[in-house]
Amino acid sequence: MTAAQLAARMGISQATLTNMEKAEAKGSIQLSSLKRAAEAMNCTLVYALVPNESLEAFVQKRARVVAAEHLKPIEQTMRLENQSLSDEEAKAQLDDYIRTRLDPRMLWDRLE
Repeated sequence: MTAAQLAARMGISQATLTNMEKAEAKGSIQLSSLKRAAEAMNCTLVYALVPNESLEAFVQKRARVVAAEHLKPIEQTMRLENQSLSDEEAKAQLDDYIRTRLDPRMLWDRLE
């Protein structure tokens, strides 16, 4: 289908279609315009957010960051008192904190 044919099917001028194509390339096209173009080509517009990793992995990663921030003052005090935890103990403490004390709603309070 040529640009002229698509413009005619959409009921717009070819210049308007060219402007739509430029807006799409810039990422500034309106969804309603894309839907209209899709319908003119007998297509369905699908608008989707596709995660870069599993939701579970994303939440777990964020929980570890937030929990580590909460435990940092305790860890520093223990280090000053020469009572540092081993890596294994620190991991177990972090896991326990996430499981028992971390409110999942707190994960998204800070922009990071």
